[in-house]
Amino acid sequence: MKHFFNRRDSIVTEALDGLLRTTPPGRLARLDTYPDIKVVLRADWDKSKVAVVSGGGAGHEPSHAGFVGRGLLTAAVSGEIFASPSVEAALTAIRTVTGEPGCLLVVKNYTGDRLNFGLAAERARAEGFKVEMVIVADDIALPDIPQPRGVAGTLFVHKIAGHHAEAGADLAAVAQAARAAAADIVSLGVSLSSCSIPGQPFEARLGPDEGELGLGIHGEPGVERIALRPAGEIVALMAERLGARLQEGADYALLVNNLGAVPPLEMSLIAEALLASPLGRDVRLVIGPAALMTALNMNGFSLSFLRLDAARAAALTSPAEPLAWRPAAATGEVAVLPAPAAPAGLATTASANASAEALIRAACATLAGLEEELNRLDARAGDGDTGSTVATGARAIEARLAQMPLADAAGTLNAIGAELGTAMGGSSGVLLSIFFTAAAKASAEGGDLPAALQAGLDRMIFYGGATPGDRTMVDALAPALAALAREGLAAAAAAATAGAEATQAMTSARAGRAAYVGARDLEGSPDPGAVAVARLFEALAAR
Repeated sequence: MKHFFNRRDSIVTEALDGLLRTTPPGRLARLDTYPDIKVVLRADWDKSKVAVVSGGGAGHEPSHAGFVGRGLLTAAVSGEIFASPSVEAALTAIRTVTGEPGCLLVVKNYTGDRLNFGLAAERARAEGFKVEMVIVADDIALPDIPQPRGVAGTLFVHKIAGHHAEAGADLAAVAQAARAAAADIVSLGVSLSSCSIPGQPFEARLGPDEGELGLGIHGEPGVERIALRPAGEIVALMAERLGARLQEGADYALLVNNLGAVPPLEMSLIAEALLASPLGRDVRLVIGPAALMTALNMNGFSLSFLRLDAARAAALTSPAEPLAWRPAAATGEVAVLPAPAAPAGLATTASANASAEALIRAACATLAGLEEELNRLDARAGDGDTGSTVATGARAIEARLAQMPLADAAGTLNAIGAELGTAMGGSSGVLLSIFFTAAAKASAEGGDLPAALQAGLDRMIFYGGATPGDRTMVDALAPALAALAREGLAAAAAAATAGAEATQAMTSARAGRAAYVGARDLEGSPDPGAVAVARLFEALAAR
């Protein structure tokens, strides 16, 4: 798979510097120990409170450096991609941020992290620092394993520890709150593809109809393969596994984590599926859906649950400075507000006008009779359906004549616009609906018919973007309406015909589907929309 990077050995340091440059000034800093020791810390840290330090391999962004800031982590230690930072790196971070109140290390349950952070903690204690360590083991994918993995549920511990530290609690209290929370977290992940590591060959291990359930955050295989199925069924399967580990009747916080490549549209759908499930009834706070602890570009997600009490709820909802953090939100029913009723609009009561009815029937008959000709012309530059679309609109208007307010010009124009917007379809239906709706408004405000129709054309041009010369119906309609206002219907018909004929010489269209067609296919063939307008004016003038 393709990636954006320069050199594999510098990707992590360059990414961390990119984070620092794009964070508001005065919030973050790094130590001058690149590239071997990569530590990002709070720029404003004064060692007056308990420091909270975490870290691990890169590839989980925005974890861990993205969560450094007031209310969360004091510092983050990064290794290379999916590789634990060294003992010296962890120890350097402890020395840098630890004052008299002490330091809490939050470590995910992987051997490299436990050993390297653990030895760093022991060496720091030997140097006189007060250090405690909390190990998070929230993954339930392997229920019988003695050392479950630490995955995205670790973020709950970061937030709770960061909250208590920021509030001025001592090291014992911060560590106790973090350990208790870690013991009450369960997480489970699923993915439809493995991740791809920059600079390494990618080997797809899943078939097109397979997914993996119970995977970690380092690209390792899932515990079991599952058949691809609707998202709701996947969520239901995960909810069943997770629910077996939750306390019945207790309140929970939920973290919906994107493992890297799931589109936001799908993540929101996943969140809805979980919250609408029986398991969702016990969720009081939700964090996400968001990419919080990723596995590079893995096309998967994880769900993490933390049993809530008042103190944990307060910790999760307290302010936090890091931009990557998603504030916990209270869950509840979807708010549904009544939509306003459509206004009564212009004269909607049916009324008779023999002259108007005859005019409209003649127009509809003319346009319906052009179906075959317009389709043939459209086949040269489009998809061959202009005639059918126009005929559909004409027949729909004719069928509604008995319900139209024909005695009121503005009301009739408005009714035609409404019918075309519903029945005609396609962009031409919308454009003509705009034309008649805007003309109705102008007519209601006192304009005569030519002026009202010109107002409709102005709005159609504004929204549609086509102007005379762009090889559209506007090439016939614009000169026809200009002539109608000056000289009457016969002149309008002549102008419309001339405008339609002129489109035959236009070998470049700047609007509509013809804009995608080469000059050879356009030359000598008039625009079907312009032809429809010309034939309509000709028929009306001949009455």
